[in-house]
Amino acid sequence: MANQEEEACPLLHETLAPAAEEKIPQPRAPVAASAPPVKANPAIWTADGMPVSHGSVVGEPAARAQWDSSLFACLGRNDEFCSSDLEVCLLGSVAPCVLYGTNAERLGLRGGPGSFANNCLPYTGLYMLGNSFFGWNCLAPWFSYTSRTAIRRKFNLEGSCEACSRSFGCCRGHNFEDEVTREQLESVCDLATHLLCHPCALCQEGRELRSRLPHPGFNGRPVLVMMPPMEQNMGRGA
Repeated sequence: MANQEEEACPLLHETLAPAAEEKIPQPRAPVAASAPPVKANPAIWTADGMPVSHGSVVGEPAARAQWDSSLFACLGRNDEFCSSDLEVCLLGSVAPCVLYGTNAERLGLRGGPGSFANNCLPYTGLYMLGNSFFGWNCLAPWFSYTSRTAIRRKFNLEGSCEACSRSFGCCRGHNFEDEVTREQLESVCDLATHLLCHPCALCQEGRELRSRLPHPGFNGRPVLVMMPPMEQNMGRGA
């Protein structure tokens, strides 16, 4: 009966409702497992919009390689190649036009195989003009320094500015991280190297090309020798 009276009295129901709500345990939301604290590591981006990962830029070009021989290694190493370093040194001292023509032909400048004359004749004309009017070979380096730039780009070699910065600590004020700025500085250094040390530059390029590229006129394909079949005798059955 008491339960029925409580249900019939609305005032009693209103007074008991808050107490009932306090006694009834409310279901708790499941507590997720506490994750370990994550350190704030904001992404670092370069000016070109490339993300930096582990101290290096994603998509960064490979490191520059060094030349096979130094600029003043006149006699080189006399290795196993057909054109020895001594031959390169003699050509650079006596006939630089021939050495430049072979270097350009091997590199593929101004044509492929058979472009020796296209490179040698212009160099010879500038060589004769420079020696006739100025007393030294000052015009041909303006024509031949592009071969040094092409060799650097083809084999990703270290430039003169980077070599001086690594060895002597100079040129450290320049920004070598910028590809455009570095290439402009290296092109100027290539021209300066040919103007100041032209025979040595030609010899260094000749040694580098002979150690990396075969001559385009050399046919290194293997020769297949066809042997005639042996004579076969057919025997009669018994």
